[in-house]
Amino acid sequence: MDKFEGFSTPPALDSLRSTLNQQEREIFSPTATTSDSGVRRHPIIDTAAGYRQAFSLDSDRILHSRAYTRYIDKTQVFYLIPNDHITHRVLHVQLVSKIARTIGRFLRLNEDLIEAIALGHDIGHTPFGHEGERYLSELCQNAGIGYFLHNVQSIQFLDGVERKGQGWNLCLQTLDGILCHDGEIHNRMLTPNPDKNFTIFEAEVAAKKADPDYPLVPMTTEGCVVRMADTIAYIGRDLEDAIRLGLLDRRDIPESIARILGNTNGTIVYRLVTDVIQNSHKNRFVAFSPTISEALKALKVFNLEHIYMNPKSKVHSAAIHRLFCMLFEMRLADLVTNNRSSDIFSGFLADMSDAYIANHSNPEIVRDYIAGMTDRYFLHQFPEHLRPVAK
Repeated sequence: MDKFEGFSTPPALDSLRSTLNQQEREIFSPTATTSDSGVRRHPIIDTAAGYRQAFSLDSDRILHSRAYTRYIDKTQVFYLIPNDHITHRVLHVQLVSKIARTIGRFLRLNEDLIEAIALGHDIGHTPFGHEGERYLSELCQNAGIGYFLHNVQSIQFLDGVERKGQGWNLCLQTLDGILCHDGEIHNRMLTPNPDKNFTIFEAEVAAKKADPDYPLVPMTTEGCVVRMADTIAYIGRDLEDAIRLGLLDRRDIPESIARILGNTNGTIVYRLVTDVIQNSHKNRFVAFSPTISEALKALKVFNLEHIYMNPKSKVHSAAIHRLFCMLFEMRLADLVTNNRSSDIFSGFLADMSDAYIANHSNPEIVRDYIAGMTDRYFLHQFPEHLRPVAK
């Protein structure tokens, strides 16, 4: 929530920000990012931020964004499942925030920056999770606009689509942590690369969009913590969901992994968090121990084979893929023919700035339109007989 126009912060409250900034310099680790180091594209807009510090303001803006609201009905791993206890994207994001802030507290890092990165890190995810991401990426490549990657799209939403195309003017450190958050990549150790500015950041966005394998490293220790926490948040939770759905039995988890990490989400999270704290304290890097790292890597391989690639979790894949292709082509045709009755005009472009429309090609507009959808909204673009049914 931003300050109301015309509202002046009382001097006593306005001075709180300076006091809090000073306290950070006294309490934080030398590797932490102080709030007064936050850098924005348009600093003049935020000179009257009142008593909120830079990254606290970023968290507020992300939390109150329209894109954040849509987390509520976005797939994490399993979709079209009639079970209210299966993880959705909104819960995953909250878990990442909690886990990362716990690590950050013990390492004396900036929890506001951690929270901002964690809350925003998956905002660019398509409906139907990583499957939807792959399908949309194929369509984007065919349309000549590069690969689609949810971390790059998170930046696109927060920096270029929200607020009618104006973006939220978030700090570089927040945007960088979101761009570099990829928890699917296995790292035993992460050392921040602090030498970044907006020019370098924009070059990294372009490089990642052109090559999905382009390596990215966060510029802050807080960003490194969120990247580790992303893995910690999903790895055991996905196991629990798979067991709840009958795709796995707890006894299927290899003993070599369970002996080191445990065989329940609670134990896995505790051991991973504890290990990161023990192996990162007073160092300029964030790390797992070699033993824990190897067990975690093995668990990722196990989950890939038994959960993410399990045919039982792919029942609706062909139908969803077909609908992605149909919707992309339909809405692209609507833009070309200027079909003003189309949902892409009435539901997406109606309140967009002229600058957004001028600076985006038709395929890019369709990409943003589809990527922002919830699962339910996506399905309701089609007549009922074409929609796959939950089983």
